[in-house]
Amino acid sequence: MGTFAFKMPDIGEGVVEGEVVEWMVAVGDTVKEDDPILSVMTDKATVEIPSPVDGKVTRVVGEAGDILPVGVVCIEFEVDGAGNTSATEELPSKKEAPAKEKAPAVKEEVAKAPAPTPAAAPAPAAAVARAPGTKALASPAVRQRAREANISLDHVAGSGPAGRISHADLDAHIAGGASGASRAAPIGGRARVELNGTEAIKVIGLRRKIADSMIASYSTIPHFSYFEEVDVTALEDLRQHLNATRPEGAPKLTYLPFIMQSLVKALAKSPECNALYDDDANVVTRHEAINLGIATQTDRGLFVPVVKHVEAMDIWQSASEMVRVTTATRDGKAGVDDLSGSTFTITSLGRLGGLGATPIINKPEVGILGVHNATDRAVVRNGAVVIRRMMNLSSSWDHRVVDGHDGATLVQLVKTYLENPATIFM
Repeated sequence: MGTFAFKMPDIGEGVVEGEVVEWMVAVGDTVKEDDPILSVMTDKATVEIPSPVDGKVTRVVGEAGDILPVGVVCIEFEVDGAGNTSATEELPSKKEAPAKEKAPAVKEEVAKAPAPTPAAAPAPAAAVARAPGTKALASPAVRQRAREANISLDHVAGSGPAGRISHADLDAHIAGGASGASRAAPIGGRARVELNGTEAIKVIGLRRKIADSMIASYSTIPHFSYFEEVDVTALEDLRQHLNATRPEGAPKLTYLPFIMQSLVKALAKSPECNALYDDDANVVTRHEAINLGIATQTDRGLFVPVVKHVEAMDIWQSASEMVRVTTATRDGKAGVDDLSGSTFTITSLGRLGGLGATPIINKPEVGILGVHNATDRAVVRNGAVVIRRMMNLSSSWDHRVVDGHDGATLVQLVKTYLENPATIFM
């Protein structure tokens, strides 16, 4: 038997380090070559690292949230044969530059749905009870299922290495009728549950990157916001007509494709708003291409997939591409190209509505447009109160390069196109 030491691979794209999102294995586990062992987040994407060998895990380096440089040994295996013990090394100091080695094939992470709960799950073998105060080990999917079932993982015995809780362990706990609740008391004729548990959630992975991006944007960009309401009554009539007569295979139109097409015309007249600001070089680069980021909420956090070259698309093409990139993002299948290259961003609160918001700019862009839901309201037209379909818009701008007049002008142009939808296509 020998030892095989595996180094954090060079994932490419100029990446020099990666953040540990999740270890899929623990000391004592036996793995096969190409089994996923580690999920790593870089500045470019989240990737799964496969096992390079068949073997038994004898050591792992780093916990979720730790940053590992490329070239450092991150896991060791006991393998048949001599192994590669010469590669074994300790974590280098911060001053040392670890050598890189060729990366194995990696694949972009696809969001994994929690395993379905069977009607009657057999109890797993050799469950391990943890000592009081010991943190329960479980994957994010298992933790989510436990939260949804109102179960404290502190009360669930795990059968995996070091007592790690699997879906089967959780199934057995649920099938046994156990509960993580403390005690119940009847209130008003109904049983109420008193909860005392807490869960400390480390800010890692995508959530950490979102936090870092928001801090960088808000602390370096002097935001100013501008709000407007838009009468979309005529637009709603056109939208309904186009949906009723849409070509075969075409997606159903929401308001967003019309807003995207309105931005194409408005940004062409306000090029200072379709730009990227390089803080270090003090250079603003205006773009002819209109690449619109679409802020998209997923079960893994907020992503901004990009619909590129909207200026070259008609209403149906922009709708189809928007559906493609947002669906791929929600399914965890969006590539790096789908998630980069935006020059302006739209964030839609959709059915959550709200009267206004102050969206944070997607740095290094210089503006962002927030779209609220459309509702019927009583408004005054020609001295009479009438019912019209109204939508609020919220925008934020980088005041270093976009003056208040310029940001307001852009929003007023969008308003004009949306209130006179025929002009979108002229």
